[in-house]
Amino acid sequence: MSEPTAEPMSEATTKQLARLRDAVPTTWLRTPKPASEMSLDSGLITAAEARLQRFAPWLARHFPDTAAGIIESPVQRAAQVQGFLDSRFGHKLQGQLWLKRDDSLAVSGSIKARGGIHEVLMVAERLADELDPHKSAPQDPEQFADLLDSAPFRLAAARRPILVGSTGNLGLSIGTVGPALGFPTQVHVSVDAKVWKKELLRAKGAQVIEHSGLFSEAIAQARTAAKEIPGAYFVDDEYSFGLLAGYAVAALRLEKQLHESGVEVSHENPLHVYLPCGVGGGPGGVTFGLKHVFGDNVHCHFVEPTTSPCMFLGVLSGKGHTVSCQDYGLSGHTLADGLAVQRPSQLIVDYVAPHVSGFHTVEDTVMLAGVDWLHAREEVDVEVSATAGLSIPWREDLIGAQGTHLVWLTGGSLVPAHEREELLRQAQHF
Repeated sequence: MSEPTAEPMSEATTKQLARLRDAVPTTWLRTPKPASEMSLDSGLITAAEARLQRFAPWLARHFPDTAAGIIESPVQRAAQVQGFLDSRFGHKLQGQLWLKRDDSLAVSGSIKARGGIHEVLMVAERLADELDPHKSAPQDPEQFADLLDSAPFRLAAARRPILVGSTGNLGLSIGTVGPALGFPTQVHVSVDAKVWKKELLRAKGAQVIEHSGLFSEAIAQARTAAKEIPGAYFVDDEYSFGLLAGYAVAALRLEKQLHESGVEVSHENPLHVYLPCGVGGGPGGVTFGLKHVFGDNVHCHFVEPTTSPCMFLGVLSGKGHTVSCQDYGLSGHTLADGLAVQRPSQLIVDYVAPHVSGFHTVEDTVMLAGVDWLHAREEVDVEVSATAGLSIPWREDLIGAQGTHLVWLTGGSLVPAHEREELLRQAQHF
């Protein structure tokens, strides 16, 4: 992990930091480093995709809502909400608006299903290899699934606790698949975690440990606890190549989905992708994958709440993970619980942030209104954090940006009906 270096701040940077400090919606566009200069090994992505394919029979057995064990979401044209937002914001979007429906991902219902499940599978793969190096890599994936369900594997897994700190959605992915494989799973959740998420985790067999503080405290407590438990594995949301690779796999599949939908990505028709950002692992991994697939023809944008813009602050100030929202008088509290993070991932700051085209902040009221916009015009029901990027293509700095605009949605499908109804009731006021 490299140490962040602070350079003298320009007047423009100082003004931007002042806007962030004042919780004013802010946009920072810049020319990213070429995709060819990304130092991450693309082999991480192909290895992750191969691993997910290998585990597909086991996933299909235990999670029949997957597509034959493949965890993937569709893309959806959003013409109705595009027309509505053209009218609301007073200018027409150049190009088409699309949605990436990670709100509907199988197993845990959010973008976190990708990286979180992938990392748990990495742990299972290593354990299988320890038990019998010859049986851990059979030619027949069904045989591998049998091994994972065998008594010897489950007995060994019971001695290998998995721990994670979460605001909710990463915990859901780890806390769903971990117990299904036989791993004792401990999820440390922050004060922002929804009650229904904690209840669902317990129902899946995970141990939920609640903390009164925000995300940074929950992850610190989980990290400390993992060091004190023999054989424990800590899923580090702040610095994990396993999570990163799992998220990145989405880009391989998106390329095919867009092509099948008649959307071609090129220099003349670039792809603009708007990604909700908390600690940065999810959007960072997706950006890594998109840059690998589309090169400089894709422009990635990270979007955070005005009260919790840790990645924006870390990159703009040059302080990386040492920055805290609280340093700037920002509470870190937001209706977008999955984005309530105080410090960014240094992994993403170091390896991915230089390739990001834009950083943005958005108010809670706009994200909440977005819940209603999607429900009323696209029949899509999501959590507040999922709508972070929805209004960004209409910002003044992006007027005239030609190409395809893709808003990456996060959680939504697992929200209980009564919670969804209450959320929509609140959203309709804006």
